[in-house]
Amino acid sequence: MNTVKKLIVLTGLLSVLCAIPAMAQISTRVTFDAPSAFYAGDVEMPAGSYTVSVPNADDNLLLIEDVNGSHAAFVNYVVTSVTPHTQSDVTFNKYGETEFLSQVWVEGQDSGMQVVRSKAERAAAKAAASEKDSLSDTNTSEAK
Repeated sequence: MNTVKKLIVLTGLLSVLCAIPAMAQISTRVTFDAPSAFYAGDVEMPAGSYTVSVPNADDNLLLIEDVNGSHAAFVNYVVTSVTPHTQSDVTFNKYGETEFLSQVWVEGQDSGMQVVRSKAERAAAKAAASEKDSLSDTNTSEAK
């Protein structure tokens, strides 16, 4: 019985420690203009202006939504450790003519958010070589 209690307490502490880096990710929105269609997870998003936000700090989910609210998608992410980023931006992986949202960086944060690759992106990666493409935050005052 004592071993079970210790295991429960240890598991709880580990859960809290793992959640702390994710809590400080996006306190505001990152805004960008996509010049062409792209995929956010398995959802195709048309060209246009978008915002990226974390609707719930307890979940590793990003909400990608166009400014009109007519197109939206949730994608899973993992925290990546890097040096602080000098500006907020988003990065895409491009396979042939198809782009997939890959990373979101927030100015001044010590880590970024790596979008978990979808089934569609894994299939595209097998068929073509990847190129990186980045777009800067179009509303820098909002991303600070």
